[in-house]
Amino acid sequence: MKTLDNIKNKSDEDLIKAIVQNNDTLLFEVLYDRYATLVYNKCYGFARDEDEAKDLTQDVFLKLFVKLASFKGKSKFSTWLYAFTYNHCVNYVTRNTAKKIEKKSVDYTDIENVSDSEIEDKEFLNMRVDKLKKCMELISPDEKMILLLKYQDFLTIKEIESVLDIGESAVKMRIKRAKDKLIQVYSDN
Repeated sequence: MKTLDNIKNKSDEDLIKAIVQNNDTLLFEVLYDRYATLVYNKCYGFARDEDEAKDLTQDVFLKLFVKLASFKGKSKFSTWLYAFTYNHCVNYVTRNTAKKIEKKSVDYTDIENVSDSEIEDKEFLNMRVDKLKKCMELISPDEKMILLLKYQDFLTIKEIESVLDIGESAVKMRIKRAKDKLIQVYSDN
């Protein structure tokens, strides 16, 4: 019989294998305890309301329990969980505030250079935090998600590739587009 300490000391991957194998809700509670605060904070970042963030957190973990078997270990579990949470929140925001969000289409065909230029990064990284927070709410949830993954959660291009299941050039292009959009919104406000 395994002790509670032994269970709590299991790696995420070992815990997930045991949960999936046995459909064990008690083991899932250990995973929940490890990540509930992190998930709540991400949800709150999207919902901006404590009750909605709590509801979103519960929704994420309910879906997570069902989808846990789809975790293949290509990235760290925490990275996969970030993406899982972000995707859930993006869907929530899109579904519940579609009327409030004005989506502007941008023609990306004329963007040829996907490499980050030092000037853009310097401009991007020197934005005032309070104004930046307001502007983050004005860009699309997908743009917000990829910027948060890269600049708040400090995921590498490789990790974002794995999480979003897209290629390196697609990750770089999406980051560039999101940065350009944020810089444009920031300049306009």
